[in-house]
Amino acid sequence: MSELLDHSSALVDAWSAPGGPAADAPDGPTNRVTNELSEVADGVSVVESFSHIVSFRTDDGLVLFDSSSAFTGEGAVGALRRWADDPVHTLVYTHGHVDHVGGSGHVFADGQERGHAAPQVVGHENVPARFDRYRRTNGWNLAINARQFGPGFGRVPGRSGPPRSFLPDDTLACTAVYRDRLDLAVGGLDIELHHGRGETDDHTWAWVPKHEAICAGDFVAWVFPNAGNPQKVQRYPDEWAQALREMAALQPRLLLPAHGLPVVGRERVAVVLGDLATALEDLVADVLRLMNEGATLDDVVHAVRVDEDLLRRPWLRPIYDEPEFVVRNVWRLYGGWWDGNPARLKPAPDVALAAELAALAGGVGALVERAELLAASGERRLAAHLVELAAEAAPTDVGVHRLRARIYADRAAVESSLMSKGIFNEAARRSSAIADASNPAP
Repeated sequence: MSELLDHSSALVDAWSAPGGPAADAPDGPTNRVTNELSEVADGVSVVESFSHIVSFRTDDGLVLFDSSSAFTGEGAVGALRRWADDPVHTLVYTHGHVDHVGGSGHVFADGQERGHAAPQVVGHENVPARFDRYRRTNGWNLAINARQFGPGFGRVPGRSGPPRSFLPDDTLACTAVYRDRLDLAVGGLDIELHHGRGETDDHTWAWVPKHEAICAGDFVAWVFPNAGNPQKVQRYPDEWAQALREMAALQPRLLLPAHGLPVVGRERVAVVLGDLATALEDLVADVLRLMNEGATLDDVVHAVRVDEDLLRRPWLRPIYDEPEFVVRNVWRLYGGWWDGNPARLKPAPDVALAAELAALAGGVGALVERAELLAASGERRLAAHLVELAAEAAPTDVGVHRLRARIYADRAAVESSLMSKGIFNEAARRSSAIADASNPAP
């Protein structure tokens, strides 16, 4: 086995043993952006990148699943070419997220330099619509990704400033699309493409019988399923779990995700797929039960929990998305956007509510003082509410923004998920910038 498979096997064996390890999962992400290639079976490779490139050798050339991103694609393709110089016959998009399709321009340019024909590009029929939406919402998507990953995210090496287009201009369009299932035969290799809704509505997972392999895309990413992202469009946790169960029913020997570690061995693959499905199924069931009982969104968010033993497993850690956000997406999917509080159906402007509450409290200073006390005692959620009211009521107050920056920096430091860290850190940066502009250092 490759070193990569040895590593994943050791983790799965340890964490699926009765009782599991006594320690928490290892620090750091299992998605390693090294742009290094590992051959995980005869004629099958994985390039570990921001999004992996999974490749199969065939008699007619390479079949690739995904192309990584615009800023990692060149290095990922370079690693692929040190393994094989065959033409790329087919590029399959597991879905249209830019970290999976943005490197396709590098795949094409490399082929052009080698005199190869352009590859067939295959994706679900909703991929072109996603690309159109990205172009219509370019500024929004650049902003939320800078917030989610940090202000420097997406900058292409050798090019100053942020990317001009969220979806890179040289992204290859699909030359073939399908709706529910598509069977491919490339150079003696049969591939079944299956549609499933999960993180996206345009997602593809694949079964490759010759290798008894599943190409899972983002259905498996070695983090808690990204089914609740607070800044992105609707996700589908129930159907995500269904797709995982369909994969498991094939009894695959090799699991090839687009993030994190490949997994080898039927029992290991079954454990990973089963754990992910169980976590989503139980969460959805708990949310729907409370909704059917008449609970409000606030009730549901603060009541539904995922089994802590599952969340400690290395392939389910909430270090990117987190269960609380998935709860909100389940509510949105089945119940709409209204949270059950009638005052929030047609609310007053935030500024007006903040001014009224500040007056009732005895002024902005009272809100600030109480927020500071709450933060010091570890009541970070309440402290954030109060400092937000203070900032709305006194938007240019330097002292308010200094405290707001500290509270959100503290919140970011103790959060586990990248989603929470990104939003809280941006709030801290904005308040620091306001305070510094109003009261520059001597």
